[in-house]
Amino acid sequence: MVCVACRPDVQRAKGRLVYFDIKGFFTADAARLNQKHVTVTKTVIHNGDAQTKKINNVNWVNEFNLFINADINNPAWSNSYTIQHAKGLIVYKAKTPDLKTRSIIIKKEGDKVKWLIIYNHATNMLYENVEKLTYFPDSVYQISKSQKVRFLGKNLYSIKGVF
Repeated sequence: MVCVACRPDVQRAKGRLVYFDIKGFFTADAARLNQKHVTVTKTVIHNGDAQTKKINNVNWVNEFNLFINADINNPAWSNSYTIQHAKGLIVYKAKTPDLKTRSIIIKKEGDKVKWLIIYNHATNMLYENVEKLTYFPDSVYQISKSQKVRFLGKNLYSIKGVF
């Protein structure tokens, strides 16, 4: 049996994980950071207005929620992403434009994730959301989001957590 937590990029058959286990990775990292009581300096920018706070009691599962929700291991999507491997990089790209998570780029050294970037895009008649999620373990995470809502205009959001 393969330890998925140790090798989250291992392909499994018959309804099991096909792609890197984003949900498992961030859930495990959230538990690790909660256990270590890691403090974060969080900056939130909304349409140019910035606010920075130092947070001691961080709920890391909440902080990583957008990353966790970008998991592409839905059984219905088992053939929906191309996979490329090159010099420590794993790149997943959506084959069709209807998938919210458009691409995931993961830089690894051995079994250790050095960084990852997730690009999300969702659109319909009322809105368009574009997200870039970046994570450097034990260092920083950043969420950049552009949201256009019909009749309400455009909003730009950025969240950066340094720990």
